[in-house]
Amino acid sequence: MLTRNAITALGLVATLAMAGYATTAAATPTATANSATETVKSFDGDYGVISDNGYQLPAIPIQKVKPQFRRQIVEYKSDEAEGTIIVNTRERHLYYILGNGEAMRYGIGVGKQGFSWSGTAYVAWKQEWPTWHPPKEMAVRRPEIAKYVDGGMNPGLSNPLGARAMYLYNEKGQDTLFRLHGTPEWASIGTAASSGCIRLINQDVIDLYSRVLPGHTTKVVVIQ
Repeated sequence: MLTRNAITALGLVATLAMAGYATTAAATPTATANSATETVKSFDGDYGVISDNGYQLPAIPIQKVKPQFRRQIVEYKSDEAEGTIIVNTRERHLYYILGNGEAMRYGIGVGKQGFSWSGTAYVAWKQEWPTWHPPKEMAVRRPEIAKYVDGGMNPGLSNPLGARAMYLYNEKGQDTLFRLHGTPEWASIGTAASSGCIRLINQDVIDLYSRVLPGHTTKVVVIQ
């Protein structure tokens, strides 16, 4: 969802646990923008209870999430460098390029029609348990959130940004107002339900956050 934050970025623009997944899975060819075929190599997700910075994230009933939207390592050919993030909004997938023809793939929720965005950006900065500042345009549509435009919503389990947020800036150093972030609404993964930003299951966004370095080194390519 669209957010606004007063912190200035430096530089350009990044259980009901199914913890015991088998290390291999049946090959599932899938057409993507960067690879002719894609083969699942291993599931990588632990979606149980997580204690994090004083918060206790609940377990995700992962059996209710379609297998293609669970965190997994896939064969993925791309011309982008290791560490690049590729977001395919049409397929509802985010890829973190691992190198050697592999990527970590996450399921995502994307913007509703009319709120989608594509292009190239960079993770200018990132934040754990962020404060949410909805833009004024959103508050016009949803008056009940107007109080958060200036004061912000405090971090917490119900905060729309979830456990982590990564803020995307363009090559000119301008805030795109789009974020990669967590969400308490795990059932929205795989759908077009947000107001424009890219949302991940909280357990997944924590994993992605740990891999991403802020600054111009972390390129994000969003395709439709």
